[in-house]
Parts: sequence; structure tokens; C-alpha cells
Amino acid sequence: MQNKPDPAVGPSDNARDVSPSADGSRSEAELVERESRWNFALVGSGLGVWDHNLKHGTRYYSETWKTMRGMAPDEEADGDFESWLSLIHPDDRDFVVKAIDHQNAGDPDYQVFEYRERHRDGRWIWIECRGACVEWNEDGSPARLVGTDYDITARKEAEEHLAHMSRRLDLALDISSIGVFEADIEAGTVEWDSRLMAIYGIHIGSPKVANDVWTDALHPDDRERVLTTINDSVAQNRSFQHEFRIIRGDGVERVIRAKGGFFLDGTGRRKLIGANWDVTDEVLLNSELQRAKTLAEARNQELEAAKESIEHLALHDYLTGLPNRRYLDRMLDQYAAKCISSDLTLAVLHIDLDRFKQINDTLGHRAGDAMLMHAAKVLKANVRADDFVARIGGDEFVVLCTIDVTPRKIGNLAQRIIHELCRPIRYENHDCRFGASIGIATGSGEALDAKQLLLNADIALYRAKSGGRNRREFFSTDARRRIIASKRLADDILRGLERGEFIPFYQPQFHARTLNIAGVETLARWQHPEFGLLAPDKFLAIAEDINVVAAIDGLILEQALADRREWAAQGITVPKIAVNVSSKRLDDPTLGKKLRALKIEPGTVAFELLESISLDDCDAAVTANLRQLRKLGIDIEIDDFGTGHASIVSLLKLSPRTLKIDRQLIKMLPSSSEQRKLVRSIIDIGRSLDILVTAEGVETNDHVRILGDLGCDVLQGYALARPMPAQQIPAFIRSSSWRNADTGARALQSTLQGSIAAKGGK
Repeated sequence: MQNKPDPAVGPSDNARDVSPSADGSRSEAELVERESRWNFALVGSGLGVWDHNLKHGTRYYSETWKTMRGMAPDEEADGDFESWLSLIHPDDRDFVVKAIDHQNAGDPDYQVFEYRERHRDGRWIWIECRGACVEWNEDGSPARLVGTDYDITARKEAEEHLAHMSRRLDLALDISSIGVFEADIEAGTVEWDSRLMAIYGIHIGSPKVANDVWTDALHPDDRERVLTTINDSVAQNRSFQHEFRIIRGDGVERVIRAKGGFFLDGTGRRKLIGANWDVTDEVLLNSELQRAKTLAEARNQELEAAKESIEHLALHDYLTGLPNRRYLDRMLDQYAAKCISSDLTLAVLHIDLDRFKQINDTLGHRAGDAMLMHAAKVLKANVRADDFVARIGGDEFVVLCTIDVTPRKIGNLAQRIIHELCRPIRYENHDCRFGASIGIATGSGEALDAKQLLLNADIALYRAKSGGRNRREFFSTDARRRIIASKRLADDILRGLERGEFIPFYQPQFHARTLNIAGVETLARWQHPEFGLLAPDKFLAIAEDINVVAAIDGLILEQALADRREWAAQGITVPKIAVNVSSKRLDDPTLGKKLRALKIEPGTVAFELLESISLDDCDAAVTANLRQLRKLGIDIEIDDFGTGHASIVSLLKLSPRTLKIDRQLIKMLPSSSEQRKLVRSIIDIGRSLDILVTAEGVETNDHVRILGDLGCDVLQGYALARPMPAQQIPAFIRSSSWRNADTGARALQSTLQGSIAAKGGK
């Protein structure tokens, strides 16, 4: 360093010659050797020597002093105080001036001080300055100052690095709330840092803590386990990690996690250093997470169980527990694949319970459910374990069979099922009897199509039911062709309804006495785009199967009303139009509303009811609709009377306007006196009940004459007119062609008119 500029004298590289004189002074030689030794020691120690002789105004700076500042060894240091002071770090400058003053004054507190000085290469170096006054003037002021400078930059950097590491460690410990302890194993002492004390909730001024403070803090239930762990670790010189509970000084229970390890200090003493941190919140969180996990696993199990239950419900019938249609669709492909790969035959049995609806309707749905469950048990009991039984809806079941299936075995199985299902079942003091119709289809080989087999079994079932029920039928290609034709016809009927292909034809009806027009019967015809004009016998059965007869009846009635209005506009009066009505239409609860919307003129329309559907077993809906018809002024006629089972009582109850004698009774009139007596009896019954009688099937002049003699009221048949389209009615009526002499009708009319005149015009 440099002191304030005062002259100084001291040893230098140009010091006086102290080599031994000629006289060989031993003391002087020793002095030279001693000085050389000290010079080497100072150079080796890295100390730069400075010597300020204030009395003589000389300054000395050693080569090491210059080198540590980046100066050349032979460079002269001018010793200017202000110039040197400008090299001091600005933050240290005032301190250095103060320290030099105190050092010059002999203040022992400033014999050593540190500061930063600018190196020749521009960096800052740390200097440790040691100095003292070695000579004083008579007035007590310093006369000579000698000292050393030492470059402590590396030490300072190490200290700063250590301090940085310490700060970072302290920060990390603070952030993580980790407390540290150090134990002297041999001395039995332990030191805690402030963080550890805070964790345990204790307040001790000294970091030295008695061992029993920690032992007493341990939770009683954990103490033995923890002490055993510590003792074992100490005995085996092995690091440890464990978790335990403590009771803090404030009585709060906390969970502590501890880690520790052993080391030897610089004196060779064995010590233990460790860390504790509070993991109560973590343990609580883990406990909560574990509880949540356990709960989630339980819920997952519940969900899995619910999923399985839902899947089971989705694939099984709720009532019988059998697989349902959805499950059957899955199994069809599996069974087919099994048969193809194993060269087996697949048989499909489609089973429909007979008379089940009657049991359900008469004894209630509970009885019906009991029958279905019984049927399921019978099916399961009569098939093999590998066979598949499903309820596909209502009272229908399907059985899939594989392995060595032959038509005979399958037929025997079906017959056994029918036999078992026909046995009476006791239900609430009732003997319930039902049967089964079964359709069977089989297939094998690479071309096996299970879904087609199911369709084929359905076709065979249709044949079994239409063939008398309680029987089995195997699928045949002929039956399939008939079913396909029926299906095509059904599709055509539906399209025909949409396109208005169903049209009315009209067969005129005549008063038997005058042969005047009494009305027309409306007959449905289908103008098929491919097959031409079709009568009801070509489509009625299929229309009933697809439940559209009522729709056809409705369309025909609407068109007939429109045609009658058109005839009236042309000056042609048709007193009444009669239309057929099906049992389905009579069951329609909205029939009255629909008819009121047509604004029918009372007395101009008659509904023809088949004797078999309209008399003895009328239900409430039919009875209500018949009352509606009478209120609307629509007459009721009984069609095909004489071939059914109607009683006189039912006629009285129904009170029809007209009876139509079936053509089978009219046909033999000319050749059978017995037939004439029967027809006369029907006419007499009608007259006695004030009911008009119409004869159908009037095909010859003899029929016209005989029925007139028998007192019949209205005639209808080919002898007078055939059915014709609406546009032909006006011309036909204007022409009165049915009265031509060549038909015998004119002569018959004259005879009848003469007979009326002879009786006084009655």
C-alpha cells in the first residue's frame, strides 16, 4: 500500500552493500544472510513489503508488492497518494483513508484492514494490508511505517461463494421449512437451528438442546420405534430416514420426516447431522388422496358392477332372464362361424305361443307374465347346455342349435317343446292352457347365413300358425316364394293407398216391384299399375294382415260421396249408396268424428256389416259406433245374411235397416222349393221386424220373377246390372237398359204393375 506521501527510507533492491568487508567481519555476514533469508521467506509467502520512512522521506515497495498489482518488478512506484487513492474501489475509499490515519496513529484495531484496488488489467483485487509504526519522532509522531500487502482475492471469492451457497441453503431451508441439527455422538450434545426449534415449538436461547427435549417431544405411540431406529443407526454407523409424530410445545400434534447421516469432523470426532421437516399437511393430503383413491376404486367397482348390470339388462329380457333380440343378433354370427369352422349344421327354431293373448286379456298381465316365465323354463329344460334360447319380444322365442343336428332330431325337439307347453298350468285357481307354433330353418356350409335362417324360420312359423297352430313346420323355398309374393303385394297396397289406386265400382240395386233404381252398392277395386283392375279377393287378405282395410274403406266412402254429388250435378239421383265396413273400422274410437267431418246427408248412406262380425258379440266400441251411425242418419245393413250364426235376438238388438240374403241362398231358387221356402221365411222375418230385404246374386229373369213373387224388396245382380265405374252410372241410368224387352225385365215390370193395379194400387 501507500501511505500519505512522506519521505521514507528502508531496505530496497538498491540497498547499501552489506557483503563481508576485507577484514571479514562475521557479524556483518550473518546480517546479510539473515536478510536474504527473510527476503526469500517474504517472496515465498506472497507478501508484498512496503516501507515508508517518514523521517527521511523514502519509500520502498518490493517486487511482490508490484507484481500483485500488475506492475513490472523493475517498475518504479511514484508513491503519489492521490494517484494511488484513485485506484481504490469507490465504496472502500473513505474507509481506506480512515484506516491509514488510524494505522499511522498506531491504533491496533487498524493494524490489519482489507480493501479493493484496481489491477492494471482492470479487474478489482482484494488487498489485506498489515502495517505498524516501528519508529517514532521525539514528539511521538510516527517516523517509520513498515508493513505487508497480501492479495486475498481468491480467498474473498471463496468466501463469497461460500456465503452465496450458505444464503442459498438458508433460503432453501426456509422455503422448505427444514430444520437442521448436529449431534456430537461422543460428547452426547446436540445443536438445533432456529427452524428446527420452530418446528418443535420450543424456545431456547442457545442452539445446544438437551437430548431429552427431542425424546420427550416424540409421540408415545412412536417413541420406541423411533429410538430403536436411531440406536441401530448409531451402532451400525448407517444413515437413516423415518417418519414419526411429535407433540409440540404448544400441545399440537405434527408429523415429522427425518433424515440423518454420520461424518467425522476435522478432529476425528464422529458426528451426526440431520434434517427434520413437518410433513403433516402432506400426510393429511396423502391420507385424503388415499381415501379418495379408495373411494374412487369403490366407485369404479360400483360403476363396473352397474356397467355389467346395464350390459346384462341391455342383453337380457327383464321378465324371463333370457337373452333378448339384441343378444340373439350377436350370437347368430358366432353360431354361424362355429358351424362353418366345424362343419356343423345350424338350426333356428322360431317359437310363438298360441292362445297367449286370450290368457293375457282374460286373467290379466300378471297371468301372462307367469305363462311367459313358464315357457322360458320349459325351453331351457328341453334344450342342451350349448343351445341358445332367447325371448325376442311378446310371446316369441328363438332357439339356436348346433353340433350333429339332423331334421329328425330338430323335429323331435320341436314336438317335445310343443307337447310340454300344451300341458295345463295352474294359476290362481285357474287351469291355463296354451300351446306353441314353431317354425324351423336349418343351414350349413360356407354359404351359411344365420340372419337369413332367422327370416326363414319366421316364414316357417307363419305357415305353422296359418296351418292350424300347435304344430311345427320346416322352411321350404315354396313357402318363401309365397311370403315374398305376399310381401310384395303388401308393399304395393301401401303404395297404392298413397297414389290413390283404390277406386269405387258401383253395382246398381233395384226395387223389386218397379225395377226403379233403389241405390248402388259400392265395391272396392284396385287399379294395379301392373296387374290391372283387381277385385277384393286378390288383395283383401293381405290388406287385413297389414291392417289397412279400414283405410281402404275410408277412401272408398269419401270417393263414393264425391261421385254421388257429381251424379246429382248431372241430374242423376241415386237414392242411397251402400259401402262395406270392416270390423277394424267399427272398432275405431274416432270413427264418429271422421264421419261427422264428411257431412253425410241422413238417409243417403248405408253401412254393410258382415253377419259374422256385427251381431252376437259386439263389444263396447262397436256398440258405441253403431249408435253414432244412427245419430248421423246412416243406415245399417246386414250383408250375407243366412250363412252366419245371427240370432233373432241379435237382430232386434242391432235393428238394421236392411238384410241382404246371401247369393248362395238365391242361386237355387228356380230349382229348389225348399230354398224358396227358406228365402220366403227370411223375407217374412224382415217384414215382421220392419226390416227391408235385399237379394244378392240375381242372375236370371227367373230370379227376378220368383223374388218379386216372394215379396223381396230390393234386387241386385248381373241379371239387371253389373258393377261399373262411376262415370258409367249416369249413362246407364238414363238408358234404362235393364228394362229392355229382350231381357224380360220390361214384361216383368208390366206384370208387376198389373198385379199392383188389380190389388187396388197398393
